[in-house]
Amino acid sequence: MTTLKRAAAGPAQPRRCDPDATMCRTNKAAMTPRLRVVGSSFFWPMRLLPAPRRNALQALYAFCREVHGTACNGTARAMKLALLAEWRAEVALLYAGRPQHAVLQSLRHPVNRFDLRFEDFLLILDGMEMEARSDIRAPSLAQLDLYCEQAAVAVGRLALRIFGAATPDVERLAAALGRALQLTSILRDLARDASRQRLYLPRELLHAHGIFATLPSYVLAQPALSQVCNALGERAAAHFAEAEDVIAVCSPLPMWPAAATLSAYRALLEALLARGWTRLDEPVGTPILRPTVPVIGDALIVGRPASFRSSVAAPLHGVHTDL
Repeated sequence: MTTLKRAAAGPAQPRRCDPDATMCRTNKAAMTPRLRVVGSSFFWPMRLLPAPRRNALQALYAFCREVHGTACNGTARAMKLALLAEWRAEVALLYAGRPQHAVLQSLRHPVNRFDLRFEDFLLILDGMEMEARSDIRAPSLAQLDLYCEQAAVAVGRLALRIFGAATPDVERLAAALGRALQLTSILRDLARDASRQRLYLPRELLHAHGIFATLPSYVLAQPALSQVCNALGERAAAHFAEAEDVIAVCSPLPMWPAAATLSAYRALLEALLARGWTRLDEPVGTPILRPTVPVIGDALIVGRPASFRSSVAAPLHGVHTDL
């Protein structure tokens, strides 16, 4: 164990083993409970997937949980960035055929079987480094779009490949649905993000409605907040419509998880718009079956770890574990 790992000893640090061992006992013992929790978090239709796809999706979800935990734990920024650099090295070892961390060992076969791209894992880590470097406040639209690409679209491409979607469909659907999920989650998590001194509303929309401050608590108290949020909601709705158009012309079997996620998150967006933006802590209601779906959506948004329990009325027990 390196000095960095000793200093940051906690749930999200990479663990190295003897390169010649399939999995060291301490590594496996430490990670098995976490992988079990990830599996129990998935809503029941996901358990109907063939075992190789289900296990691959659980491993991807676990990876996202781990790197997000590294980026958002309470350690110093320099430490977070150093640990994320180690994660980058761990991913390189995965693609060299010598994964050391238990979660990455669980991805060894999915990477080959489902042609998961090295570049997408690096993009996920880029997004987590963006989170770790500073408190994001009022990013530009270009910065926000890059964050969506890193924190949601890249994960979506990996997940869609696991589901069995064809390559052209993966690119188009991940781009649209990833952005839709990310923007919806930003609107869902305004109050929670403000408590962390984060504000993901884009500065161009804020400026267009006369808000030039970036202090989250101040921005959320402004009368023009509703106009800003509605404008961002329109962008999310347009992405949902684009994603729906892609799904409509694709083979339905590999697309049903994406279609279910789209349906649930579009319902969430509609509920948020109906509730309005003056009572941000008030939970929104969605149809009773839909709260089971957002565990997939949150799994596809590595940078949006909010618990869906705080966002919907009467969610089903045991459905969601924070990403």
